[in-house]
Amino acid sequence: MVKIKLGYAPTRRSIFSAPDAVKYRGLTRQRLEELGVEFVDIDDINEEGLLYDENDRLKIVEKFKREKIDGLFLPHCNFGTEYLCARLAKDMNVPVLLWGPLDERPEPNGVRLRDTQCGLFATGKVLRRFQVPFTYMTNCRLSDPVFERGIRDFLAVCNIVKTFRNIRILQIAPRPYDFWTTMCNEGELLEKFNIQLAPIPMPELMDAVKKAKEEGTEVKKVVAYCREKMEIKVKDDELENVAALKVGMSNLIKKYGCNAAAIQCWNALQSELGIMPCAANALLNDEGIPVVCETDIHGAITALLVEAAGMGETRSFFADWTIRHPDIENGELLQHCGPWPISIAKEKAQLTYPLAFDHPGSLTAEARHGDVTLCRFDGDNGEYSMLLGNAKGVEGPRCMGTYLWIEVENIKRLEAKVVEGPYIHHCVGIHKNVVPVLYEACKYIGVKPDLYDPIEEEVKAYLRGE
Repeated sequence: MVKIKLGYAPTRRSIFSAPDAVKYRGLTRQRLEELGVEFVDIDDINEEGLLYDENDRLKIVEKFKREKIDGLFLPHCNFGTEYLCARLAKDMNVPVLLWGPLDERPEPNGVRLRDTQCGLFATGKVLRRFQVPFTYMTNCRLSDPVFERGIRDFLAVCNIVKTFRNIRILQIAPRPYDFWTTMCNEGELLEKFNIQLAPIPMPELMDAVKKAKEEGTEVKKVVAYCREKMEIKVKDDELENVAALKVGMSNLIKKYGCNAAAIQCWNALQSELGIMPCAANALLNDEGIPVVCETDIHGAITALLVEAAGMGETRSFFADWTIRHPDIENGELLQHCGPWPISIAKEKAQLTYPLAFDHPGSLTAEARHGDVTLCRFDGDNGEYSMLLGNAKGVEGPRCMGTYLWIEVENIKRLEAKVVEGPYIHHCVGIHKNVVPVLYEACKYIGVKPDLYDPIEEEVKAYLRGE
């Protein structure tokens, strides 16, 4: 399960009711506990457990850094102290959630106890002055459904940002010569985003496969798993090579401290092992370790972000945009040789041969239908953006490889986006609507969100709690 830890720093201002602020600090804490949110409080910093003093703020910074929080939650339990919130947020450099509980009716004598909304306006202004990006959750009651939704979405945003800031990709061999589309600027990715590559030559992978075979235990487990979960249409020695490749890649990913891989899937690998790596990729993808084809580094980055957005609830899949649907005007075929995780298939996957190659080792299975998010991180000339949008699975002709026919709102508009760039024919899909959280995460990672349908106002409305 994905674990995200929030720094819980409720705040107040002196001229409003301190007892009411303490009350709402406790009620908010209780609601977070009910939702199963992991958080670090500031109850040990002062008697009230509230942020309103600079000396306390310095202690909070020390505590939150020691606890390695992934996000900062600033509930305004009355008006709040805006400059202390901004200073704390600036020091922590993590995603920030700004929220306050809806005020009650004023007292009969006209007294107001909290003025929370007014304080939120103030803190938003000061955060902007400090150039601190933040997420705003609408002024609402703790019991409102929008509170739970906003908290869970923010946790996903934190997971995306945490993942993006800790990307290390195992690059197995250079890109295939013919795939100029998958070239990337390694130095620029490091300088701009701290995205690190761990390049290894193909012989190092072959050595890892050989060692996996010699050890034998893990390879036998993978073979048994494949026989249980797949329809095997390859020879025994070919199945063993698939399993050994999976184990070998897994060991190399661990050795170099990576969280994804991109492999030169043809054709040097075939002369060494006699198989395609697709099924081995699929096995790792099902474990939440994205392995993408054709040494597509930007594709691996995309897969990590989409996986993070999904919070482990379902696996993502790496696909080609291929051809238009023969019968549905806005339909399109998403397909790849066979690297999709079998957990998203609507049928038992076959371990067999791919569409365009003579070597075995790919899967054939149609993915389940339903709503999907499609995404692509990419860049040209130093500018990076994230293509985002929704689609739904539809019926279509039988295909080879792993595939899903989808329908979008306007395929011509999407087609133009991909052709005109900075994107290529690869994307990543997931059976969940993660467009809003990916869109929101872009403000924290320095990437421009690029929606292929004109839904930006709808996304913003959702994020506002409408």
